Amino acid sequence: QNIAKLPLLSVSEQHQLLWQWNDTQVDYPQDQCIHLLFEKQVERTPDAVAVVFEDQQLTYRELNQRANQLAHYLQSLGVGPEVLVGICVERSLEMIVGMLAVFKAGGAYVPLDPAYPQERLAFMIADAQLQVLLTQEQLLTLLPEHQATVICLDKDWGEISQYSQSKPVSNVQVSNLAYIIYTSGSTGKPKGVLVTHKGLCTLALAQIKKFDVQPTSRILQFPSFSFDASLADVLMALCSGARLCLTKKEALLPGNDLMQTINKYQISHVALPPSALAAMPNQPIPSLQAIIVAGEACATELAAQWSSRVRFFNAYGPTESTVCATMAEYTDTSQKLTLGRPVANTQIYILDEDLQAVPIGVAGEIHIGGIGLARGYLNRPELTQQKFIPNPF
Repeated sequence: QNIAKLPLLSVSEQHQLLWQWNDTQVDYPQDQCIHLLFEKQVERTPDAVAVVFEDQQLTYRELNQRANQLAHYLQSLGVGPEVLVGICVERSLEMIVGMLAVFKAGGAYVPLDPAYPQERLAFMIADAQLQVLLTQEQLLTLLPEHQATVICLDKDWGEISQYSQSKPVSNVQVSNLAYIIYTSGSTGKPKGVLVTHKGLCTLALAQIKKFDVQPTSRILQFPSFSFDASLADVLMALCSGARLCLTKKEALLPGNDLMQTINKYQISHVALPPSALAAMPNQPIPSLQAIIVAGEACATELAAQWSSRVRFFNAYGPTESTVCATMAEYTDTSQKLTLGRPVANTQIYILDEDLQAVPIGVAGEIHIGGIGLARGYLNRPELTQQKFIPNPF
């Protein structure tokens, strides 16, 4: 027998590593797309404030009605399951309306950051073959040449508002695309990751439970809309009856600006990269209940400093696994900060290059399984085949 195929683990170790630690099954609405969770929340708390931006705000009912009108308008342009809609808007209420409307119309959204260089935007629009593009009037001059039908959510709202406020019918299934997010392209050209609805409900419900998000909670939307972490903030707020707080980019600059914003909006939950948290003044924030760090490795000292005042979570997950794959709550300051355990309905395996599970304490590569896995990469079948492999367990 080839030595690489000999099992390194005893039967009990194998059971612990492969099954016991991956026993993460949690009931969730398996046949429901994420906008249905939001709509249920609208029925529960129609008059609660759903989203605020500077001095503007929308209640759950108003947000739902606007998203419904835009969804009907999108459907009149042919948007339905598997149809991609670009969203290139500044931080605003329109950003959230646009995202929900695409879900409700049955389509999938592709975030396009207006701050990106034109050539990157041009590549993404062409690669995704976008048919429809939601934007704002002041951004039209920044967009590269393209073939998509453009809708300005500010200028064209008069026309959009003529459409019905009732719930649209789309026949979208959980196996359909929800969004495509492009990776940074640091290892070559950017890759569009195809994420379906399948993992979104379980993500939202798992985070609401883990972070104890209540209808009284206030969640800051910090990451750029072009990162999947932004979606976690939005869903965590809008599927729990909490308030989602948006503000201009300048008010989120790490340091005193961010501190002032958190105090101004009385934020209870915030997800930040560790570098942004490290730049914050080391002082108590009365409203804050939970900090989630993600996107970079976090120093144990930083976790120890903040975990004495608020609940502190370290989250990890590549774009390919619906935002979040593992999570650890840091409580014991004598311990090292880890990536934690797999989140609900996710499996994590640490394997060697022959896909054999390595013993505890031995370095290996993280392999992620579960319902949150993306469908693959857009227009990159070879890479999809290389990275999305059959689960040997």
